[in-house]
Parts: sequence; structure tokens; C-alpha cells
Amino acid sequence: MEEEIKKVIEQEETYDASNIEVLEGLEAVRKRPGMYIGTTGAAGLHHLVYEIVDNSIDEALAGYCTEIDVKILPGEIIEVTDNGRGIPVGIQSKVGLPAVTVVYTVLHAGGKFSGKGYHFSGGLHGVGASVVNALSEWLEVTVNSDDGKVYRQRFSRGKPETDLEVIGTCETTGTSVRFLADYEIFDKIEYTFDTLHQRLREQAFLNAGVRIVLTDEREGKDNRREEMQYEGGIKSFVEFINKERNYEVLHDEVIYFKKEGSFPAQRINENTGEAERTELAYEAEVAIQYNDSYVDLIVSFANDIRTADGGMHEDGFKTALTRVFNDYARKYKILKDSDENLKGEDVREGMTCVISVKLQEAQFEGQTKGKLGNPEMRGILNTLTNEKLSEYFEEHPQVAKNILDKALQASRAREAARRARDNARRKTALDSSTLPGKLADCSSRDTEMTEIYIVEGDSAGGSAKDGRDRRFQAILPLWGKMLNVEKVRIDKVYGNDKLQPVILALGTGIGDEFDISKLRYGKVIIMADADVDGSHIRVLMLTFFFRYMRELIETGHVYLAQPPLYRLTKGQQIRYAYTDEELVKLQSEMGGNNIKVNRYKGLGEMNPSQLWETTMDPEFRTLKKVTIEDAESADMAFAILMGDKVPPRREFIEKNAQFVKNLDI
Repeated sequence: MEEEIKKVIEQEETYDASNIEVLEGLEAVRKRPGMYIGTTGAAGLHHLVYEIVDNSIDEALAGYCTEIDVKILPGEIIEVTDNGRGIPVGIQSKVGLPAVTVVYTVLHAGGKFSGKGYHFSGGLHGVGASVVNALSEWLEVTVNSDDGKVYRQRFSRGKPETDLEVIGTCETTGTSVRFLADYEIFDKIEYTFDTLHQRLREQAFLNAGVRIVLTDEREGKDNRREEMQYEGGIKSFVEFINKERNYEVLHDEVIYFKKEGSFPAQRINENTGEAERTELAYEAEVAIQYNDSYVDLIVSFANDIRTADGGMHEDGFKTALTRVFNDYARKYKILKDSDENLKGEDVREGMTCVISVKLQEAQFEGQTKGKLGNPEMRGILNTLTNEKLSEYFEEHPQVAKNILDKALQASRAREAARRARDNARRKTALDSSTLPGKLADCSSRDTEMTEIYIVEGDSAGGSAKDGRDRRFQAILPLWGKMLNVEKVRIDKVYGNDKLQPVILALGTGIGDEFDISKLRYGKVIIMADADVDGSHIRVLMLTFFFRYMRELIETGHVYLAQPPLYRLTKGQQIRYAYTDEELVKLQSEMGGNNIKVNRYKGLGEMNPSQLWETTMDPEFRTLKKVTIEDAESADMAFAILMGDKVPPRREFIEKNAQFVKNLDI
């Protein structure tokens, strides 16, 4: 028996060629979709649309496409049509299949590798169309070819369902793609119009003159339609951003500069396989406008692909920007010899900037293209910004003075923040192990387990302290009016007695001192009343986290507790309702008669056991994780909601009220 067991174990531990699994065609995409689109959630679903639209944008970059039409059809079907050249339909000699078939069924196949098909292109990996095909239940591509014929081919989960066939004649060229994302792959298939609208609007700004139309033809969507066409390019983009956030601009004219050229590089000759020296073309443009806010926003692109994580082009721009400000300030004695140089954060305060570069053989990090890696672009943007911004300041001294005055105020506020931080440390031992006096800490130090509840009010805090599990749950009660950090600089944050306990308790520091590795709790849970005041407190706290501890949200540590609105009692039976709809449902389930309904006005009305079983017990509670799918959209939302101007805030709330759930307003 022992010998038989030994043989079985040896067989199981054997690792040889038979263990190596070979995935053919698009099987790898279906097995590991996250490697290609990041996630199978909402972001990945919308990424499918972007990949197809990006192919049309590449045609626009090449100068052949002027119109792109995107539709959300009934049944969550997507249709993207352009008036470009049309995907080639001739036989691809290496594989003996029509080129359009190869594009949609073979990874790393496309017209963007050699630079002959496209001068500039975002889709350099050649996997976009084939990945969308692989992750779709079905996909249909129709090509109006320059030979006057209309071709069509249909695919099912990445595999051809029909051959490429002629279905008619045409007088114009272009490509139309229809697809239905695969329910076997995605968690949920439902497109958000505003998410697509924002991305397509960006593309319209980046490609001046190109007309992009987005239409929602799903039932109950009122055939919503947005037409986007901007002749001003990224200058119009910057103006739009400041207008959307209702900022007061410091100068009416957008600062704009552009340069075209080439840089030396080595390229592998596709015929000989040897490296050869060549020149790669590029275009770079920058648009800047300063406003009266205390935040900066840099939106950068490479070959029309949003580089959310920045890269070499942003690095070069930022370095030159700081140098130009300091050189100008020194030259005109705005900064004295004894004064320290302005920092990057000083000169960027209140700046809205769009950077767009186009280059051959762009190097992105990952298929989702979040960061530009071409080192040449750092030097190009550095030189361009240094030359052109210096010239602009010399030619527009009043604009330069207004912007510099703001930068100097930011510098003084930064120094005041340093003094406030040092003073807070002296008073409260901010950099030691001392914790806020009202914090009821937990005994565990394992951040995989620990959580802190930030609770409004001493009464609710008292119930939470008595009802919690002391091993892993900490309670921090706050009281009084919370500071709206959207309207103040960081020096006011350090001195605020409402926010200082939060900074102390979490232990990460804020702003440029933030260090996620020092976080004392794995979950940071905001627990406020389920009413309008509670909603306001949640937004104020989220504004603080977003502006000064953004990584806390980005890494998934921030949650919202969901306390009940009602307590239903009938005899010995007790139920809790978290929404008005749930109240009606529970009343029906409990018989409808002789039910006592208590409406909670606040957390303080709940005794410790009730608070535990409804809101704090990990086995039964409901927590909502706070995420940032799009930092720019979040930035705009906070700027509008927490800014000074009332009409835009009212308009924003009215527009988005339909999306708010579980709030008793």
C-alpha cells in the first residue's frame, strides 16, 4: 500500500513536457482577459469600445478619417463606423488569409509595426481588434473597400463563423464593426453613456476637426445623442476643463505651443533582421491655463491614448516648467537672492494643462497604455517648454506676473503648512506613537484584519465603542462642522482640529508626505447617519481623502458603512430596512399588520447591540468600497460639489440624482 501511494505522489510531482499547455490563437485572451483589458468589470467592458474606436482614430491620425459614429444598440450591442480607408481585404501572403480576417483573429497583426501603414498610431501592439473579437459572443466587420465592393465577415468568440464575402457595392470607403461582449467573460454587460462620452470627447479635442457622434438607442434611453467636433484642439480642451469645474481663470488666452521634428533611433530591418539607424518623427503640443483653485490637473496623451500614469513627456514638461518660473522670477527680482526657489507644486497650483505627443514607435507600459516610456520625449518636452514658455512670459509680462503671484502665495502657504505641521508635531507628537485622545484603538496590529470606523458625533461614537469587536475594530468619533478642504490650502488642513485626529490615527501623513506603508488599519470606514447631513459628512471626508490621501482610495482602503433607516418589530421578530423600497418589501413579508416601524434619525439612537448587528458585524453588515475608476471625473465632481458656486452644484446634483441609491433625501 505504501509503495502504491509513493508511486501516485511521484506521478503527481512529475513535471515534464506534458505539463506545458499551449494555447492556440485567441485562447490565451479568453483564458486571461485581464492581461489584455485590465479587468472583466465595467472598465474592461468599456475598454473594448475604446480599442475599436482607437483603430478609427488611427485612420484620423493618418489623415484619412473625418467622421466616427458610435452607437449603443438595444441588447448592449456596440457599433463603430468610420469613413477611413477600410481595413484591407486582400490576401495576406504569409498566412494566406484576407488581411481583415488576420487583423481580427491573430494577435500582434496589424498595419502599425513598420510605420508604413500608419505614421502615428496608438495601437502599436496589434492586439486591439483581435482581443475585442476574442472577448465577444459575436463580432461582425463590414468593409467598404476602395475596389467599390462591400465585404462582411462574422466571428463567434474569436473564430470565423463565415468567410469574408461580398455583400454589395459602395462609392465611399470605411469600416463598420458590431459586437456583443461575451457574458461568459464579463461580470455585467451594461455600458454607461457618460463614460463613453467622456472618452470620445477627449478624442474629438485631440483631433481638431474630426466629428465624433455617440448615440444611445437602447430602450428607455430617449435616443440620447452627443455630437463632438472642436476646431480649437487641445486649447479648446483646456478651456472646457476649466469651464466644467467653474474655475475663474487668471488669463483669458490659453498658453499654447507646438513643435514637429524627428529624433535618431535604431530600428530592426524587417527584411534583414539587423538593427539600422533611422529618424523617427514626432509632434508635441502643450496647452496651459491657470485658474483660481488650489489644485492642478495635467492630462497627457501619446498618440491620442490617455497616459493616466504620466511618463517621459510629463516628466520633461514638469522639470522645464519649474525652471522657467524660477529663471523668470530671478531675472526680474521677483525672487530675492536670499529666497528659496519655487517648488514644482508651487508653480503647478491652479494649472490646467493638456499635453499631447504623437510619435512613431511609441513605447507604452502594458496593453492598457498607462505610461509613455520613450526617453527621447522627456528631452523634447523639456526643451520645447523651456523655450516657448520663456518666450511667452517675456511677451506677456502681466500674465507672467499674475501666475507668479499665485505661485508665490502657494510657496508661502507651503511654508506655513510646514510650520503648522511642525507645530502640530510638537503639540501632539504627530510623528511619534501618540494617538488622538478620543480614539478607541483595537488590540491587533495586523492591517489585514484591522479597521477604523470614523463616526460623526460622540453619541454614535459611544454606541460604536461599546458594540465593536475590540480585537480588530477601532473607533474615532468626530464632532462639529468638518472642514471643506476644496476651499483651503494645505496649511489650513494641518491646523484643523477636526482633521488632525484622522491624520494622527491613520498614521500615513498627508500630501507629499503621504506614505501608504504606514497605514495602521486595513479598512478606513466612514460611518455617518443615513440622511442628508450624513451624506454631507461623507462627501467632506471623501474630499479630504481624495485631495490629500488619494492613494488610500486608489488602493481600496476606504469604505462607506451602510446603517439601516428603519427597525421593524412584530412580536419577537425584528428586521431592518436600509431603503424605503426594502421597508415596503419587509412589511409585506412580515404580514403587513401590527408592525412597529421605528425611523432612525441618527446612529446615536441605536444601542450598541443594534449598531453591531446591523452595521459593524462583518458577517452581516454591508460596506461599500470607494473606488476611482476615472480620476479626472472624480476631480471634476469634487470641484463642482465642494466649490464656491451654487448654480453648477445644483445642476450637477439634479443631473446625477437618478444614480443615487439608498439615500433618504
